Amino acid sequence: MRHYRLLLLVCLIVIPLDQWTKSLVVEHFYLHQSRTLIEPVLNLCYVLNTGAAFGLLADNGLRVPLLSAVALIATGVILWILPRLKPVHIWQKLGLSLVFSGALGNLIDRLRLGAVIDFIDVHWYQHHWPAFNVADSAITLGVIFLLLDLWWVERNRRQEEAQG
Repeated sequence: MRHYRLLLLVCLIVIPLDQWTKSLVVEHFYLHQSRTLIEPVLNLCYVLNTGAAFGLLADNGLRVPLLSAVALIATGVILWILPRLKPVHIWQKLGLSLVFSGALGNLIDRLRLGAVIDFIDVHWYQHHWPAFNVADSAITLGVIFLLLDLWWVERNRRQEEAQG
């Protein structure tokens, strides 16, 4: 169980925060409504993403079972990897925990609604990034931590080879 402490902590923060923010959006916005927070870069909105990232597979009838299966496989792989990591691999553990939590947050929506609630609209005037949510942010941050850790490990390996 000690291998999953960080995962549990991250899940206890990310998943409730994700679901709470989505419930606030549903409570205070009507579908497709948008409100400017910071002109010209940030709006809050209420959209339902029926597809994967950037709306991929949105029109595919198999999207809910397919995307749910992908999320379940990813979480299963993460549960398998975590106990195999050494204690010093804290950034890998944190990154995987964030990806796991974000995947579960969006899976809850997908199973409950058949779509994911997105509400953060980052843009530069009329140029908009696809709307996203707390779970998406956790996944993105987790991937960034994993990539930085890979870069750091490779950098250290090359330094050791150059010295040895």
